[in-house]
Amino acid sequence: MRTVKASRKVKIPKGVTVSAKARNVVVRGERGILRRNFRHLACDIRIQAGYVIVEVWWGNRQANAAVRTVATHIENMMTGVSKGWQYNCRLVYAHFPILTTINDDGTQLTVRNFIGEKYVREVSMREGVTVDRNPKNKEELILIGNDIEKVSQTAADIRTSVLIKNKDIRKFLDGIYVAEKGTIGNTKSVI
Repeated sequence: MRTVKASRKVKIPKGVTVSAKARNVVVRGERGILRRNFRHLACDIRIQAGYVIVEVWWGNRQANAAVRTVATHIENMMTGVSKGWQYNCRLVYAHFPILTTINDDGTQLTVRNFIGEKYVREVSMREGVTVDRNPKNKEELILIGNDIEKVSQTAADIRTSVLIKNKDIRKFLDGIYVAEKGTIGNTKSVI
């Protein structure tokens, strides 16, 4: 059964401007600009009276579910350009300490001595994402960026670079895990 109209409104915060043309959304804020293309979805995106309105007319279940997804993506973009996103990753090891080095501009992470291996792992940060060491805890990395998808994918890239293979994962729990995530300066624990 089809729904006549499914819609969702997202309030535009102060200091953020949003423009939408032909399902291409551009969000500008004090931290930068984010662009996203929603042309693969058959929905209407318009700006009206301080709100972004996402609508689908005569949509099936899949199209109606996409309305909230698009609205949430736009909301995350607005949060990114106004506050920014932060992921804190914890270095976990039982015996061999994991040694990490960060290049000068924070776009490259090098992991050494993971479970005593001589192999050197290098992870490049996604565009717009920087890595830094937590000044309060040397066993923690901080990933900061405007685009939540790039920040979270960078955390996943770091995690997968140190996956343990050919060993019992119940015993070998070493790795780099996401411990906290949220907006910059306002993270919540995920453990």
